[in-house]
Amino acid sequence: MKFRYDAGFTLLEILVALLILGVALTATFRALGTTTASAADLQTRQMGDWVAANRLAELRIAGAFPDPGQGEGQAVQGGRPFRWREEIRETPNPLFRRVDVSVFAADDEKAPLARLSGFVASPLQ
Repeated sequence: MKFRYDAGFTLLEILVALLILGVALTATFRALGTTTASAADLQTRQMGDWVAANRLAELRIAGAFPDPGQGEGQAVQGGRPFRWREEIRETPNPLFRRVDVSVFAADDEKAPLARLSGFVASPLQ
C-alpha cells in the first residue's frame, strides 16, 4: 500500500502563507490609518483657511480703513473653535493696508494651521 503525500499543502507552507497574509494585512491597516489621519488634518486646515478668508472679508466689508497694528480673535468654523491673529501694516501706497492673518487651533498656538495675506483699500470718498 502506497500513500500519496503530494495531494495537499504541508504545515510549513500554510504557516508561510499565513505569515505573508499577516504582513500584508498589517501594512494595509497602517496605510488606512495614515490616510484617515491625513484626511482629518486636511479638513482642519481647510477650515482654518476659511477662517482666515472670512476675517479678511470682514475687514474689507467693514467700510472702515483699519489702523496698522495687531489684533486677535476667535471664530467657530464647522463646529470647531479657532483663534486668529492678524497684523495690519502700511504699504507704499497710502490707500492700501496689508493684512496677514494666521489661524490656530483653539488649544494650540504654536504652529498656524493657515496663513493668508491680503489688502484692504481705503473707502472712496
